[in-house]
Amino acid sequence: MSNLGTRENPLRAAIVGSGPAGFYAAEALIESGPTLLVDMFERLASPFGLVRSGVAPDHPKLKQPILVYQQIAESPQFRFLGNVTVGRDVSVPELKDCYHVVVFACGAQTDRAMGIGGEYLPGSRAATEFVGWYNGHPDYRDLVFDLSHDTAVIIGQGNVAVDVCRILAKTADELRHTDIAAHALEALAESRIRDIHMIGRRGPAQAKFTHPELRELGELADCDPIVDPRDLELNAASCAELADRSNRAAIKSYEVLQAFAARPPPTHRRRCHLDFLKSPIELIGDGRLERLLLMRNCLVGQPSRQVAQATGEMEELACGVLFRSIGYRGVAIAGVPFDEARGVIPNRDGRVIDGENVVPGVYVTGWIKRGPTGIIGTNREDSVLTVNSILADLPHLDAGAKPGADRVMALLEGRGTRVVSYADWQKIDAAEIRRGQPAAKPREKFTGLKEMLDVLEC
Repeated sequence: MSNLGTRENPLRAAIVGSGPAGFYAAEALIESGPTLLVDMFERLASPFGLVRSGVAPDHPKLKQPILVYQQIAESPQFRFLGNVTVGRDVSVPELKDCYHVVVFACGAQTDRAMGIGGEYLPGSRAATEFVGWYNGHPDYRDLVFDLSHDTAVIIGQGNVAVDVCRILAKTADELRHTDIAAHALEALAESRIRDIHMIGRRGPAQAKFTHPELRELGELADCDPIVDPRDLELNAASCAELADRSNRAAIKSYEVLQAFAARPPPTHRRRCHLDFLKSPIELIGDGRLERLLLMRNCLVGQPSRQVAQATGEMEELACGVLFRSIGYRGVAIAGVPFDEARGVIPNRDGRVIDGENVVPGVYVTGWIKRGPTGIIGTNREDSVLTVNSILADLPHLDAGAKPGADRVMALLEGRGTRVVSYADWQKIDAAEIRRGQPAAKPREKFTGLKEMLDVLEC
């Protein structure tokens, strides 16, 4: 009988990624019963993933799960190894040699492309980049967004698109006391954008934003939401969708859109246009983005299964900056199977598979497991399911003693990698909070590794 998970031979688990899925997996493992040690690897020097660098700065309540993650991180069974890129600083085979279980929780780190002409003209960017930029993510801190034009376009109508729209529409005073990155606040204060178009290929009944986020667009200090009443005229299938009382979220969003459409003529400096039933066909410009070619759509199909069909009717929209926000996808890691079509690590119940074969001791959770769906809390249930698979596999795993973090730390030291511990992060965290106090901000984030490491030398 295997003695794995006992005091004599504790289960050693590595989790790659420190966002919600990673922390919920750590929580489920620590609470599962077997004696174990959990080591979490993060390529940045800061933990918490998209809760830190993806949640909009003007939505501080959505960052409250960090309080739970802090409690998990303080468990004596937990160890954080920041500033370590798996696949570069330490290989996947090396991790498998050091741990009984490796769980990938590294999220969906890049955006989906539109696949149209001119997509990469200067002025056309991924929403991922803009969100990272205004949140002070080190990968995006040095990007420059040209906000000197009158018109901005966002392709997509999920909550990330709403976030981008809202950040572009807010005044500097509305953002000044959030944890927005200082460089972003400075650039947004100088923005000359007046019209923002958030464009979706389907109709208002199918939009993916949620009504609380949508409603905020009507509460801005100097921006009016614009909805064409004609866009709210629904076909029979869309009416059937909204007649389904289980579709309450879409009903509430539609009611918000109706209220926007009934508002008096705009009076504010900026306008946010919610445009439906349009698809981007081509981005046009001489050396940079100048115009967007759109195709008008109609909806065909049964309720809840409608798709957008081109009508052949085209229109052009002049614009100087465009953000695509049509979904995220994962990034392949050397040594781990990857489904290029779906942008996820292939798996069954969280067990990584290579073709039809399960890869022993290797698991996955979160967006890199299921794709970019759900809210922050969705990852808890998902991670519990993966941990249940780990516990079911426990009798069949390699029960040999594993060296865990001690071996990995020796490898990293030999390679010159400066590992950031959780205690190190707490020092960085405290310094960010102090930096924010003079400006009445919750924190002023460090946006580069050197700045963070300099704090640790003080």
